[in-house]
Parts: sequence; C-alpha cells; structure tokens
Amino acid sequence: MNKLLCTGLKILLLVFTLNVNAQHKKQHQITIPVEKNMEWWSGVINHGSLMPVQNGYKANLNDNYGNQVQPMLLSSQGHVIWSEEPFEISLENEMLNVSSPDSSLIYFKAGETLNEGFNFAAKNYFPPSGKLPDELLFAAPQYNTWIELMYDQNQEDILNYARQIIANDFPPGVLMIDDNWQEDYGKWEFHEGRFSNPKMMIDSLHAMGFKVMLWVCPFVSPDCDIFRSLSDDAMLLTDKLGKPAVVEWWNGYSAILDLSKTEANQWFKGQLDKLMVKYGIDGFKLDAGDFEHYAECYSGVEKVIPQEHCELYARIGLDYPLNEYRAMWKMAGQPIVNRLRDKLHTWDDLQKLVPDILVQGIMGYSFACPDMIGGGEFLSFLNTETIDQELIVRSAQCHALMPMMQFSVAPWRILDDEHLAACKKAVEIREDFVPLILELAKESAASGEPIVRPMEYVFPHQGYEKVKNQFMLGNDILVAPVLEKGAQRQNVILPKGNWIDEIGVTYKGGKSVNIEVFLDRLPYFKRVK
Repeated sequence: MNKLLCTGLKILLLVFTLNVNAQHKKQHQITIPVEKNMEWWSGVINHGSLMPVQNGYKANLNDNYGNQVQPMLLSSQGHVIWSEEPFEISLENEMLNVSSPDSSLIYFKAGETLNEGFNFAAKNYFPPSGKLPDELLFAAPQYNTWIELMYDQNQEDILNYARQIIANDFPPGVLMIDDNWQEDYGKWEFHEGRFSNPKMMIDSLHAMGFKVMLWVCPFVSPDCDIFRSLSDDAMLLTDKLGKPAVVEWWNGYSAILDLSKTEANQWFKGQLDKLMVKYGIDGFKLDAGDFEHYAECYSGVEKVIPQEHCELYARIGLDYPLNEYRAMWKMAGQPIVNRLRDKLHTWDDLQKLVPDILVQGIMGYSFACPDMIGGGEFLSFLNTETIDQELIVRSAQCHALMPMMQFSVAPWRILDDEHLAACKKAVEIREDFVPLILELAKESAASGEPIVRPMEYVFPHQGYEKVKNQFMLGNDILVAPVLEKGAQRQNVILPKGNWIDEIGVTYKGGKSVNIEVFLDRLPYFKRVK
C-alpha cells in the first residue's frame, strides 16, 4: 500500500498542474499521454457504448446524463483518477485531460490491470458495505406496471397484470407500481378515484407471491396543500430570493424537497414508512434526482451543489432493501439498485445494454438492472404494429444473465406463440443461474467486485479491451447475447482454455467461433478448468 502510494505521488508530481481560469480560481488539471495498449473508462454510465474512450470524447460531471455518475476514470494498465467533486474530461490527440476546481483530484498507478485499479479504488474510495439489496430483486424477474398502464395506474388493472403474470407461467417476483398511483407529487397517498381498497390490493399481490414497490420522487406539486405546509416549514429548496424554487421536469413544474435539512429527510421517510405500515408496501422506486433539477436551487441562503442533493436522495434508499434508482452520484458499494436509463425500443439501444452495464460494474455499481425488457420509452409501445417481437426476445435474453431482469410490457399480450416461448426460455435459463448470481451478489457486497465483468477485467492484456457485445458473469461464464436483428449466426470471442456451451459443445479457446443463433438461443459458455 505505501509503495503504491509513493509511486502514485511520484507520478502525480509529474502530471499534476495548476491553471488559473478567467475568474482567478485554481483549476487542478491532469494531463496524461494515452500510450499504445492503454485504454480508459470514465464514470459516466450512459456513455458505456463510447468506451473505452477515444479521441474526441468529452464529458462534464456536472451533468449526470440521465444515469449514474462516478467521479473516477480507470485504465487498462491499472491507473486510477479520482476526485471527491465533479470534473471535466476530454481526450484529444491521444492526450487525456481531466480538470477540476477541487484539490481532491488525484491520479496514480494502483497496479498493472483494470482489475487491480478497480479493486484499489473500491477499497479506498467506495468500500463495500457488506449489505445486499433484497435478494428477490436478483432471484426472480421484476415486473413494472409502466408500459402496460402508463399514467393510468389503477387497482383493477394492476391486479389483472399480476394475475396474467401467474396465468402465463411467469414466476412472481417484485412488482413495481409506477407513477400516478398517488394523489399528487409529494402527496403520497393512493388516489381514491383509482384505488378503492389499496390495502386489499397489496394483500392480494402478496398472496400471489409478489413483493410490491411504489414509485416516488423528491418533487412536490406547487398547487397542493402539502406544498404549502412544507413551504411554511422551510423544507423546500428555494430560489435566490428565498422563495420555494419551482423547476421544470419531465412531468411539468414542481418544488423540490430540501433533503440537506434533517426535518425534510424525516418528513419524506415518514411518508414512505407510513405507506409500509398502512398498506404493507415493501419498498420504493426512487425516481429523479438528476443534477439538472437542482442547478438553480438553494438550501436557504446556502448553495448546495446538485451532486450533493442527488447523493442525499440516494441515502434515503439505504433504509429500504427494496429500492431502485436511476440517477446517482457516488454511493458505489452500497446496497442500492441502479437501473440503466430508459432505452428506446430499437436495436441500437439494445446494443447499449452490455457496454453500459459493464461500465456500471467497474464503477462500483454492481447491483444493476438493465432497464425494462424491450425498452422503457413508452411511446414505442402505443401502437402494437410497431413492436418488434424479435427485439423483445433478444432483450429478455440479454437481461437473463445480468444481475437483474425487469419486464414491463406484457410478453403474453404482444408476442405470438413462438416468440413467447423463446421469452419464457430466457426466464428459465435465468432460474438455472440464480444460485450463481446470488453468490456473486453476496461476494460483491463483501469485496465490491462486479457481478458482470468486462472480458478485459477477467482476461487482462489479451486484446479484449474493446469487446463490448459479450460479458463475463463472474470469472467462468462467458455470455454472448444476440444483439443484431435477423441474426442467423454469430461470432463469439473465446479466451484461451476450454469452453463448453449451453448445448454441450466443447470449444478450444484463444480464437473466435461462429455459432448458429436460432431465436430461442442465448449463447453462453462455461470455462472448463
């Protein structure tokens, strides 16, 4: 450890420079020549498909790009860049530039591989808590009511959705009731016009074998009585004049809870706890928290940076083992579920799932969910004629051996018999791997290591840095989901050694193999030791 730190400090002295910007503020900057066979990954999860980063890459961590952000970069050669505060990144002419107004920006060589760099960073900057989110999130498919019901969340249709899951021989798991179950934003009570007996509904869902999560957010509608009460008690973020700030978000205009205040934290948790006690709710999907919503807000007269507000919102989830977040700042190593941002119902977006979830893993967000099967962007599903059945199947297969899988659009409603059978087979494949996935999740809670890993992480310096259409589940299961429409055959890169595929064929590694990929096939290979 001391030797590594000394080496790091020597490198730091060579590459660390201080610039002065137009406002005469100190700008801490790291400039690194990107040498041959050196690749870099940034902590912007939504940029997974752009990694390893190439010339022309730019990112500013004052934007969370609709997903998680970790203030870190890792190299394939064991280098680590870390800061406690946001920074900017650019790669031009084979020179990596990282600049920050904060003196915590640091760079050093922690080892020789991506694996060694990650493990050093995890130990020192986001040590694992030893805790897991609720195991059911890994052990069974999740079901979200969003695509089927959209803004018409109601008791009758939610119960019918759950009954259809069982009737179509899908296993029960966590069921998430999405946005618009509530009276209003900030008024966290079931809407009486759409829910005649919510306690009975939750009891019925429990009896069917589901655990139930509710969608919530930190927003408060400015025209409801809760807004007036919270405003009077100074629990809302303000504008420069000290009045409650009303910001625009994807569902209109709202005030925002000031979670930097103990009273507001206690109020929000009180609302969630009341739902658990009164109705038997098991957990919460905590949406929003994006940096942009906090940009012009103040905590009284104090300016709290948006990233801190995002982190404060994330800490709410630590009290609820059934949780899910999309926006995140830091908080890696904690028992928090991080979902990829909503994907479109397109093959291009399906191809982003693997690289995005791989970056999640090496940035410390191991307990990851790859969005909703087929995509979470609801406009794509308004016309059933535009739904691509093959895309739904390949998406389900891609999810099947990731840490979690989540349905929303009902496969039995939109798929013919052939595609529905293939979708069910993906669920059955997952069921076979649940013991391994849970074992890896528990190991991750203790060590911080990713559940799903890039090939470069497991097989360093063998030329796999840019492989982002296949992944490792642990160290011994190689998964190569089909990500191209109409694919009949697929090339799979197998590292050295012996590998056996899911239909019992053994291959000699150290080369690519070309395999047939019929509709219900999810190619995976087990390393034979």
